[in-house]
Amino acid sequence: MNRRGFIARGGALVVSFSLLPRLAAAQAGKLPGSLNNEPMLDAWIRVGADGRITVFTGKAELGQGIKTALIQVAAEELVVEPARIELVTADTARTPDEQYTAGSQSMQESGTAIMNAAAQTRALLADLAAKRLGVPVERLTIRDGAMNGISYGELVAGQSLHVRAQAKSPLRDPMTRTVMGKPLPRVDIPAKLTGQTIYVQDLRLPGMVHARMLLPPSYGARLRALDTAATAKMPGVLKVVRDGGFVALVAEREFQAISAVRALAQGAQWDERANLPESKEIYQKIRTLPSQNTVIHENGKSGAGPAMLEAEYRRPYQMHGSIGPSCALALYRDEALTVWTHSQGVYPLRGALAELTGMPRDRIHCIHMEGAGCYGHNAADDAAADAALVARALPGRPVRVQWMREDEHGWEPYGPAMLSKARGRVDASGKVEDFQYEVWSNTHSTRPGPAGYLAPGWHVEKPFTPPPPRAIPQPAGGGDRNAIPLYKFANARVVHHFVTEMPLRVSALRGLGAYMNIFSIESFMDELAAAARADPVEFRLRHLEDPRAQAVVRTAAERFGWATWKKSPGRGRGFGFARYKNLAAYTAVACELEVDRDSGRLRIGRVVAANDSGDIVNPDGIANQIEGGIVQSTSWTLHEAVGFDHSHITSRDWGGYPILRFPDLPQSVEVHLVNRPGQPFLGTGEAAQGPTAAALANAFADATGTRLRELPFTAARVRQALGA
Repeated sequence: MNRRGFIARGGALVVSFSLLPRLAAAQAGKLPGSLNNEPMLDAWIRVGADGRITVFTGKAELGQGIKTALIQVAAEELVVEPARIELVTADTARTPDEQYTAGSQSMQESGTAIMNAAAQTRALLADLAAKRLGVPVERLTIRDGAMNGISYGELVAGQSLHVRAQAKSPLRDPMTRTVMGKPLPRVDIPAKLTGQTIYVQDLRLPGMVHARMLLPPSYGARLRALDTAATAKMPGVLKVVRDGGFVALVAEREFQAISAVRALAQGAQWDERANLPESKEIYQKIRTLPSQNTVIHENGKSGAGPAMLEAEYRRPYQMHGSIGPSCALALYRDEALTVWTHSQGVYPLRGALAELTGMPRDRIHCIHMEGAGCYGHNAADDAAADAALVARALPGRPVRVQWMREDEHGWEPYGPAMLSKARGRVDASGKVEDFQYEVWSNTHSTRPGPAGYLAPGWHVEKPFTPPPPRAIPQPAGGGDRNAIPLYKFANARVVHHFVTEMPLRVSALRGLGAYMNIFSIESFMDELAAAARADPVEFRLRHLEDPRAQAVVRTAAERFGWATWKKSPGRGRGFGFARYKNLAAYTAVACELEVDRDSGRLRIGRVVAANDSGDIVNPDGIANQIEGGIVQSTSWTLHEAVGFDHSHITSRDWGGYPILRFPDLPQSVEVHLVNRPGQPFLGTGEAAQGPTAAALANAFADATGTRLRELPFTAARVRQALGA
């Protein structure tokens, strides 16, 4: 018998009776993961009399493969084939309330809850089987949803699994696993490859009508006049829905709605204001805007002593850039509202819609469907609010709202522009004896919740006011996420300047402030290493005390061939490392690139990453997330910046907001995983972006002897830096 109380025999599982009293006894303390918020087992796992197993999660599939991983977790602990499990995601009528799918926390929160709920459900079933057969529990053999030949369905017949979860669970020993830790093909991919209705953009309902929004041309624009007479006579037009500055055109067919809203726009008159700062002066503006200044980390006596190295880093506003513009469907019938949405938080959205419409919360049903691109708080919630308001004006008919590209680019909440400043000094032994870091940033969270965070709520006749901006507290942080280095410095001080005015609309973009802070700190670590005349990898290792951090740094360096890599003219190597939020996944990235001085183009060669996300459920899923993070970060770092003038967002299409193209992809990407069976899940989706940006910046400096400290590294910026 192993330490978990199980015996593995030829793939079967024998449960030790000693576990059941521990399960049945009341446990004090916090429950694992999201069980702490929803403690009833049948809120997570239901076994039907026909043997069907349904698993529920409040998290949403956003393309990160979470459905596959959660199915694997449940299948492992229930000892069934994954194909026997149906997973229900993010539905306010069916699933637990897990707030948002964000922050790489789905496995930590929902995965942990489902793993423990499944283990406790299995133990309850074992108790039922032992009583029915009159045998000790340790004599039971579990094979694919049956105990000694009695199916789970037979065992639960007439029984209730509406039982409160306990703090301790009889988890399977990681050494006996047959499903977790093994590659499993993504369950969401076949429907996407065969064109089935999996994206909300593809959903079609009987009797559905199409709506297009007439959005204001700029922030603060007010609708002065609207001529609807000509538009109302166009083919297929059903209605112009107006509430103050909120205007939607509804038609029977989609192109009829597009044509009509364009005609409607010609007759709209807006009062606009030049209320945006000069884009070239945005960093100076951020520094001078009102801010709440907080020392978030301090040790030793930072600031004393001789002159220090000093550097400033800059990040522009950046978009989610969703390939599919936001979409939602809504149906208002019998004084109840159903909304199909790709919101990352169906329960918070339901609350915001209740406030916006004045409806009781329990009369609103929000159902998650995937959207073609997300990575944070984009316009999905706005489109859902649009659909809800329009559907209320057309009871009984499903309304589909599809934003246009210019709507998405011009009105989505952006990742905030940020400014950081680092100062540091190394001592005679080559160690950092003083480190100072400051970061300026707006809020990184304006998610609904409140109706005032929904753009349609600003445009209605009686508008909703956004709440005051809020900072996300440490240790997770918002603009100050990863602003505290994981490295051990003798003296250190970190200050977060939380800028309370927001010139542009901002909210959560993947990783929040971590991308910028890791780019800044890891760039500066290379500058400090140069001052110490030390190898950048060795320099990092001498300041790391966490063995798991050291392991991923060494793994990435070794697999890249850091020690034997040969430098040549115009070609450099770079390294970046971070532990996401200083409490989640560890990721190190090494890369090489070539710089074309004449064109300013950067050609990325090999990229090698090492990752420790704790207990691995699906290695392919984690590798895919790291690869995707590297590609996304490459696009952010080389290309992406929102353009604007004093009145308007000018990045209204892909020409005005260029993203990574296939010729600019890294030549190769390798991901090496460090598995920690039995350790907590650490999440993966936002772990690679910061280290990748830093590795690219450090490779550029290695190749050219010139350092770029302002994102993105466009060809024009490269040529200017090199004097070309």
